[in-house]
Amino acid sequence: MDFREFSSEKSSSVSSPCVSPSTPDTQTDELFDDIFLRPDNDQFVLVTGGLGYIGSHTSLELLKAGYNVVIVDDLSNSFCDVFNRILTIADRHFQIHGGCCPKAEFHNVSYRDLPVMRALLESYCPSGLPGSQRRSKIIGVIHFAAFKAVEESILQPLKYYQNNINGLVDFMTLLDEYDVKTFIFSSSASVYGTLADGSRLLQEEHCVHEPETYRDVDGTETSAKQGCTGITNPYGRSKFFGEAILSDLAKSDPSWNIVGLRYFNPIGCDASGLLGEDPKGVPSNLLPVIVKVMTGQIKELSVYGGDWNTSDGTTIRDFIHVTDLARGHTAALSAARSGQVQGGYRTFNLGTGTGYSVLEVVRAMESVSQRPIPRRTVSKRAGDVQASVAAVDRATRELGWKTEKSLIDACRDMWNYLKLS
Repeated sequence: MDFREFSSEKSSSVSSPCVSPSTPDTQTDELFDDIFLRPDNDQFVLVTGGLGYIGSHTSLELLKAGYNVVIVDDLSNSFCDVFNRILTIADRHFQIHGGCCPKAEFHNVSYRDLPVMRALLESYCPSGLPGSQRRSKIIGVIHFAAFKAVEESILQPLKYYQNNINGLVDFMTLLDEYDVKTFIFSSSASVYGTLADGSRLLQEEHCVHEPETYRDVDGTETSAKQGCTGITNPYGRSKFFGEAILSDLAKSDPSWNIVGLRYFNPIGCDASGLLGEDPKGVPSNLLPVIVKVMTGQIKELSVYGGDWNTSDGTTIRDFIHVTDLARGHTAALSAARSGQVQGGYRTFNLGTGTGYSVLEVVRAMESVSQRPIPRRTVSKRAGDVQASVAAVDRATRELGWKTEKSLIDACRDMWNYLKLS
């Protein structure tokens, strides 16, 4: 197959029935020359799973930051029209702020299809140069292409280990072959396991792959041992195993720069209302379920457990606006590219540092929409934890990143997306 299936008109365009007309041209080449034409303009960031919820918002933020983007997605949990939505929003951004939108390409393939991925990586290597000088135009990879539903992982653990672990090992081997060694890994707060009981903010040092000494949030000097505490489901274990593999790789080869980003609970969508969370099948995240209730696709919201040891009996999570989360990836990429990653491998929490209960999120969405959300309390889910809130000092200090948007912002943006859909 021809892996160059979809692209913006700003790169080599190939027609496809799945792609709507490309976005309008930006105004002048002079603006592009002045602002965004850099010596590395022919360099690209490869984003696997780049049309999914977090991947699409990150692809958009990469374009806004001036990076050319190559998106790989097999559309198993996303839709091809998301690519055109990304281009439309990015083009509007540059029309308002000046400059020209960087290049963007979409390849409808699985990152586990090694022959096709090899051909793709080969296409980004300049021809006619000797091996030692034949460097890839891909300057970094952001990897989202993993299965992520906790309940499904309990029912189908092999599916999760095959894709999230076997696929990762094969993919890293291929990247190593092409000397693409800047890698941003989509990890999860689930690696903290039963530490997520609400008794503390979760620090990166609470789950490590090499022994280290650190100061806890109360200033106490503490020694961290390798490992994790009570991971409750195969999804979380797949993320922990993935981190361990990447840590071992960076330790064995100092030329790697790898960042593991531990997500807390992303919500909301781009402020334009054109890009949101639209998973295939039954959604597992809170706000998509709320949306389906509000649109009548689901009768009521199931609240899993009403007797947790929290203020209102429902679980507490650190809900982060997906645009803030996406910006965390551009910050991590910049840090990794500039050699600021300590020891070649470093983990960072991406959260707000503040927890909200499930019912607080429901009430916030009701306040924004001025609509009631029917709900009922049901049994707790297997693999669930009581409260998970991030300590965010490391990301602020080392990446220069912090959140800018609130819970109300996320609900308002989601409501805007719902009205425009």
